[in-house]
Amino acid sequence: MELIYLHHSGFAILTEQCTVIIDFYEDSLSENEGILHNEILNREGKMYVLASHFHADHFNKQIFEWENNKKDITYVLSNDIRKRRKITSSSVNWLKKGETFCDELIKVKAFGSTDVGISFMIEIQGKKIFHAGDLNNWHWMEESSEEEWKRDEKKFLKEIELISNEYPNIDLAMFPIDPRLGKEYMRGGIQFTQAIKTSVFIPMHFWGDFNSANEFQQYAKDKGIQSPLITHRGQIFKKLLL
Repeated sequence: MELIYLHHSGFAILTEQCTVIIDFYEDSLSENEGILHNEILNREGKMYVLASHFHADHFNKQIFEWENNKKDITYVLSNDIRKRRKITSSSVNWLKKGETFCDELIKVKAFGSTDVGISFMIEIQGKKIFHAGDLNNWHWMEESSEEEWKRDEKKFLKEIELISNEYPNIDLAMFPIDPRLGKEYMRGGIQFTQAIKTSVFIPMHFWGDFNSANEFQQYAKDKGIQSPLITHRGQIFKKLLL
């Protein structure tokens, strides 16, 4: 199993039997150029395309063009996309918080978000993989009052508790480490890994600021969490989930 970082919060998971693409926004070189269009979309086997919510940096309507050339493709999308992006496709599996899509290869359960849409817990080949979407502790401490950021933090911690009650241990988390939040921008990722035992942690949603994203690595090392440096779009992480 391989994990490929496309851009921003977009990833691809490659197994021998299938491909999972999550929150495609742009390919590794540009919107339409890179490892996804050159290689991944041409892979044999079943393909699953997931999108956590309608925001333009997590959802690109281009995903529906892919079924013109690939027959065995399954869409699993957050229900907010249907209304906000006016999607009428009958081939989509729409998910709300608490709902699950499952077939012979994959299980996808929708958890909540602290913004819009959902987050995903993916079970595939015996591994539990979490993609946060826009679930994070969006505390904005340097801009909000203490009452406001504590209210937002409480909402985040409640959602994490719901996840940890069902999944106390996971193999891989893709989670926002967004430097726009200010000096405590890693707070949400730290709280997530404190609540849910995480084997591998990959930052996302860091707006091209790789140096800030990789600051999480030191915390992860101290806690026995594997968190490889993320250095470029199109990066391939091999043997993360042995």
